[in-house]
Parts: sequence; C-alpha cells; structure tokens
Amino acid sequence: MKGGGVSSSYSLPAKRRWKGLVIAVLALVFLSMLVPLVFLLSLHSGFHSTTGYGTERRNTATTPIKVYDQQDAHTKNQSKVHQSAHIDDVIRKFAPIFPEGIGNTSVKETRNDSKGFPILADLPKVTPKSSGSGDKTGEKTAGADESEVTCELKFGSYCLWRREHREKMEDSVVKRMKDLLFVARAYYPSIAKLPKFDKLSHEMKQNIQDFERVLSEATTDKDLPSPNKKRLTMMEAVIAKAKSCPTDCNNVDKKFRQLVDLTQDEANFHMKQSAFLYKLAVQTMPKSLHCLSMRLTVESFRSPYDIEDAVAKKFLNPNLYHYVIFSTNILASSVAINSTVVHAKESGKQVFHLLTDRENYYAMNFWFSGNKYGDAAVQVLNIEDPKLYNHPKVAPIHLSLPGEFRVTFRRVDKLSKVQFRTLYLSMISHSLYLLPEIFQSLKKVVVLDDDVIVQRDLSGLWNLNMGGKVNGAVQSCAVKLSHLKTLLSSNNFDENSCVWTSGVNVIDLSKWRTHNITRKYQRLVQETNNGEELSETTTLRASLLTFHDQVYPLDDSWMVSGLGHDYGVDTEALKNAAVLHFDGLMKPWLDLGIPKYKNLWKKFLNTQNHFLSDCNVNQ
Repeated sequence: MKGGGVSSSYSLPAKRRWKGLVIAVLALVFLSMLVPLVFLLSLHSGFHSTTGYGTERRNTATTPIKVYDQQDAHTKNQSKVHQSAHIDDVIRKFAPIFPEGIGNTSVKETRNDSKGFPILADLPKVTPKSSGSGDKTGEKTAGADESEVTCELKFGSYCLWRREHREKMEDSVVKRMKDLLFVARAYYPSIAKLPKFDKLSHEMKQNIQDFERVLSEATTDKDLPSPNKKRLTMMEAVIAKAKSCPTDCNNVDKKFRQLVDLTQDEANFHMKQSAFLYKLAVQTMPKSLHCLSMRLTVESFRSPYDIEDAVAKKFLNPNLYHYVIFSTNILASSVAINSTVVHAKESGKQVFHLLTDRENYYAMNFWFSGNKYGDAAVQVLNIEDPKLYNHPKVAPIHLSLPGEFRVTFRRVDKLSKVQFRTLYLSMISHSLYLLPEIFQSLKKVVVLDDDVIVQRDLSGLWNLNMGGKVNGAVQSCAVKLSHLKTLLSSNNFDENSCVWTSGVNVIDLSKWRTHNITRKYQRLVQETNNGEELSETTTLRASLLTFHDQVYPLDDSWMVSGLGHDYGVDTEALKNAAVLHFDGLMKPWLDLGIPKYKNLWKKFLNTQNHFLSDCNVNQ
C-alpha cells in the first residue's frame, strides 16, 4: 500500500511537466511556420502591389537584385539624378525581359507610397483584344517582336537564322495524313472496347480505311484526290472525339509503342531495300541505254559505213592532237568528245580514238560515223581485235575501264568528331598499258575518261614541258601514299607523295617506250597476282608503283573531280576548271545523278537525235 501511495503521489507532477513541454514545442512549431509566411506575404505585397511592377520568371539563373526601401530617410532625400540612375540600372538588369528600345524612351517616376521599386510610367501596357475590326497589323508586329526576343534568348542567333531560312515542306499534306493515321490507329483499339462508343468506333474505322486507301495510291500531294480537305477535317474531328473519351492511357501508350516499333522495322527494311536498289541502279545498264545500243547495232548492219582516206590519214599523223577514250557508253563518250570539240580553237587538228569492246563496237562505229563533231576525226577501235597488235599470236585481250576506289583512312585532326575520312580515287585501267603497242606512230596522247566534260581549249596540254616525265596528271594530295601503305606492301616509295588520278592524263609515248613502262607494270602485276585473275586492286597497286617518280603534276585548274559523289563542290572551281570529272557512283546519265551537276553534262547532249527520242534517253 505504501509503495502504491508513493508512486501515485509523484506521477501527477511529472505528467504536468510533460504537458507543459508539449505545449511549448507546439508553440515553437507554430511560430516557425508563421514567421516565414509573414515574410513571404510582405515580399508579395512589395513586389506585386498595384503601384509596382513584376518580372517574368526565367528558366535561367538571374543576377540577384538589391531591394531598396523607399521609406528609408536617406532614400527619400535622394536627388532625381540618383533616382534616374537607379532606374536605368534596373532596366539594364531586366533588359532581356523588356521589349527592344525601352531603354531609349524617357522614364518618369510617379507617386508610390508603398514598398518596392519606382513605377516606370512609359512601360508598354498590355491592351485587351477587341472584338471589333481593330488594327491587326500592329498586333501581329508586336507579337512577332516579342517572339523573336524569346527565340533569341532561348536558342541564340541560330533560332532567328532558322526562321529566315526556313524551307517549305514538300508534300506536307501527305505527311499530315500519315501523322493523323498514326494517331487514329493508336486510339482505335481502346475505343472499340467501349460498347457505348460503337458509333464513334465505326466512324473511326471508316476514316482509317479511307486514309489507308488514299495513301496506298498517293505518295505526293499532287497524287491526292481533289476533295481532300474534307477528309482531313473529318479525321481530325474523330481523333478529337476519341481523345475526349475515358480511355485507358496504358492501352493507348502500348499501342503507340507497337506502332513505333513497327515503323522502325519498316524504316530499316526500306533503308536496306533502297541501298540494294541504289547499288543495282549503279551497276546495271539503264533500259534506255540498252535500247539505244541494240538499235544502233541493228542499223550498223543495215547500212555499213566506209572511212574516207583523208580521215584515215589523220589517225596516223603525229602532228595532230590525239585523244584516247576507253568506253562502252555511247552517250558518255559522245558528250566527252562533243564538249572537247565545242571549246577547241582548231577542231580540225583534233583526232579521237575510242577504244571499246566487241559487244559495243558496231553500235559505236555507226553512231560516230553518222554524227559529226566539227572538223574533228573520230576512230572507233575494237580492243579485242588481234589486228591492232603486231604480234600474230597475242593472247586474248579484254577491255578494262578506269576503276574508281573509295579510300577510307583515319583522321589526324583530333578536333574533328568523325574519326575516319572517305575519298574517291579514280585510276587508269589495265588496257591503258597497250597504248604504245596500238599507236606506234604517235609520240604523245591525252587520255580522257568518258565521264568528263571539257569547258576550255585543251591544246595547251601539248605544249607542256614535263621534264622527261611519262604521265602528266592532276594530283590529289588529300590522299598520300602513306595512307595506302597496307595496299602497296612495298617500301620503295616516298610516303609523302600525293596520289594522282585519272580523268585527264598526258601520256608521253616516247618516254614510255624509253623507260619500258609496260614491262615494269607487268612485272609488278605478276609479283602481286600470283597467277590469279587480275583484279582492280592489283591494277591500282601496280599503277601507283609503276608511275612512281614518273608523274608530272598538272595544275589543279585543269580538272575538278567529285561531281559524281560530292554535293558541295566549290562553285568558283567549277567555273574555272578546264575539265569536270563526274567520278563517283552518281553519274550524270543516271537518274541518281546530282541534279545541279547534270545540267552541265546535258547541254552537250544532242537530245533531238531520233534514236535518243525513240529510246526515251534522258527524257
């Protein structure tokens, strides 16, 4: 009993002390919440009072601004000069927010008895939009200025540049229809599960089927049927109704993800398909050129042609300007010859030797015998004919055309984000080493590729003093022999030497015979080939090593390359170059040709020829 009495007598004062502590803690918590709230309310009244002004919120960090209390005695006694300086300082800090030109306007101070900044009386006021026909031009201008300021603040000068150089989107209606169809397909499964929206589901299904039918037949805006605006309006209205329905967002999200995955798979498929079709278009002969070759071959047997004796004598005269072209393409070789003759000062001195194979010999012979190119003489030769060579038991020879190689090497420039660089390299063919044997009476020839056009007289190439060199060629110093070290597999060359290219090559046949270039080339081919079939890579390696220290570098103005793969060739270089070389896969006679360069090539093509019209060549 005593123990219980003692414990009860001491428990009551302890409980009272705990209650006092709890009340004190609650009071402190209440005060800690009340003080910041009062402080925030005071700031709010200071910044957002009816006699002050506020600032817009910015995503970026702003410079801290000092708050000046106007009730301070020292501030009240400030002169007007100090007050105007303070206002100018505030304007400079808020310059990105205010419209352009506000700093030039006069700023007047009005009576302001509350805390905060002084009022700027001349600030532009936001006027409500009137329902009547007001001055809409002024409203548009103000909106444009404000958006430009915001645009420049967020994205810099690029945003304004992008707006000035914005291009009109092609086939925008078709793309808009595809976007609407994409959204409708995403919402349709969720709407179809709701019984009370059967009418909307049926309407959406009809619109989806209608869009699918139209887009299956139209790929551009020109292919769309005429009443297409109503179709777009109906689809937009159906989608708006579907969005307002209480659908499960997870289902719509899943459907969107499925459509995105299907679209990515479809894009990958079309990418692979386009790459295959691109390669197919490059490596195969177009139907129109095949038609032209067949028609000319048939006509050559119907009406044979004999060469005049005066023309035949030109073929052997070493005092004339002799050009050699290896080609199986009638159009390409015709344009190359025509452009050379058009810009020649004396076309009567020009002689063209066109070397082709047995398959295209008759078609080319008929074409060039029936078409005149000024006073120039054109000779078509079958390189597979044994009569061209002095050796009666010569091995079967097949025509090989100049090869084009893509050279990819690692960049030395560490600042570039691209680690590798790819360049095109055009090289002479294996058949070129037969020239001294075929043209034994000639001392110098100029070898042209069939994918070139000439813009200047080339007679100056015969007056070059090549200093005993055999091959005069334009060099491509972007690729050096050190980049091809693994290909050359030899140490007998200068790694800093520039690689030379074909397109325009001045060949001194006299020096060729003196240095026995053909024999040197054959020896290098045998060392590399090891009895296997001759490949283009072997020809490239052997040619680079054969003409090492035997190349006379021509001035870069003689030829500009890259018109068959480079969209950014310098315009001034195109105008000043004597020869334009369409090296690359996008040849000008193909549909894949670069459009802005194809016109340079087409102007030397006689499109009025009835054979070209019958075969729809370049229509």
